[in-house]
Amino acid sequence: MKITIHEASQYVDQEVTIGGWIANKRSSGKIAFLQLRDGTGFMQGVVVKADVAEEVFANAKSVSQESSVFVTGVIQKDERSPFGYEMLVHNLEIISESVDYPITPKAHGTEFLMDHRHLWLRSKRQHAVMQIRNEIIRATYEFFNQEGFVKVDPPILTGSAPEGTTELFATKYFDEDAYLSQSGQLYMEAAAMALGKVFSFGPTFRAEKSKTRRHLIEFWMIEPEMAFYQFDDNLKVQEEYVSHIVRSVLENCGLALKTLERDTAKLEKIKAPFPRITYDKAIEFLHKEGFTDIEWGDDFGSPHETAIAESFDMPVFITHYPTSLKPFYMQPDPERQEVVLCADLIAPEGYGEIIGGSERIHDYSKLEANIAEHGLDEEAYKWYMDLRKYGSVPHSGFGLGLERTVAWLSGVEHVRETIPFPRLLNRLYP
Repeated sequence: MKITIHEASQYVDQEVTIGGWIANKRSSGKIAFLQLRDGTGFMQGVVVKADVAEEVFANAKSVSQESSVFVTGVIQKDERSPFGYEMLVHNLEIISESVDYPITPKAHGTEFLMDHRHLWLRSKRQHAVMQIRNEIIRATYEFFNQEGFVKVDPPILTGSAPEGTTELFATKYFDEDAYLSQSGQLYMEAAAMALGKVFSFGPTFRAEKSKTRRHLIEFWMIEPEMAFYQFDDNLKVQEEYVSHIVRSVLENCGLALKTLERDTAKLEKIKAPFPRITYDKAIEFLHKEGFTDIEWGDDFGSPHETAIAESFDMPVFITHYPTSLKPFYMQPDPERQEVVLCADLIAPEGYGEIIGGSERIHDYSKLEANIAEHGLDEEAYKWYMDLRKYGSVPHSGFGLGLERTVAWLSGVEHVRETIPFPRLLNRLYP
């Protein structure tokens, strides 16, 4: 019977066959230990010379790293293994030999590993990160489906760049100019006016020349938009959503978290509601902490966000930013027009902003004035203005960056490890 490593617990004391690859091996004169992987997990295969044919043991000793194999044997419990099971191998069939595999068990530099990303993905650490990424995606669909949201797919190609082209990738759309999307938000607002509560999940692109550990050129965003939801309603959805995905990763990715040596005690504290601090209070806090370089009206950099986050055990909302720092579509605070009803959610442990969101302007005249004030192309926004012209309602939304969230939950330092094939400032290969 053919099974996967993930299914091994169901077949204890039974003989089965697993197709996989040799991740690593070691041997003595009488026993060979094979580290097997098959995409679903990693497991040790033990080959005892006295119990197998001479050819089988010879293959076990000579088989090279990343050769593909069929192994047949009996599944046994193994309390010493993090996985909990191993196979007592009776037969080993080599499907395809791997010759001079470039990523050996020794240490390699980052650039070398990035050049071989297509192979680096096979490592136990990268496998664990991708398992956590997959669980966040699964839990995202679960949460929004349970909450009555409709999945909507906004376009990736847009016909205009109404906010300027400095951080957009331009391309040709037959005989017209087109751009890769920075965000699906404006289209999601249209969808919310049709379907009530919606969310998108797709790739976004930023031509931002940044080399920090938090930035990618191509990344994935989850962008919900909700009709009749105001500022506080929006924050509640955010903290419940984040709490849900953290809980799901803890419940379903225990082995991956252990592989990454993640301190799960810190994640177990993550439960809604989250603390909130206004931009004003954040500025005061930073001044007390010795950040004399920042004044009211300045945006926060990574050191500022980290200092604020370190004073809390959980993600923290920074709310009510100055209007001058935020996009034209954010709703001003009715009691204080110089700030807007927005919030950034800052993850603990120095992982920075994982969510940005706000209540949107729903008044036609106010939005029209903002478009003019920002010097934007009114014709490009005609369809967006229609949403305020035909039955406008208060509405809110946010965007969560998948890769930053994966980095935080898995505890990896750089977002380049959180996406299968990262696109960085100087990297388009492989």
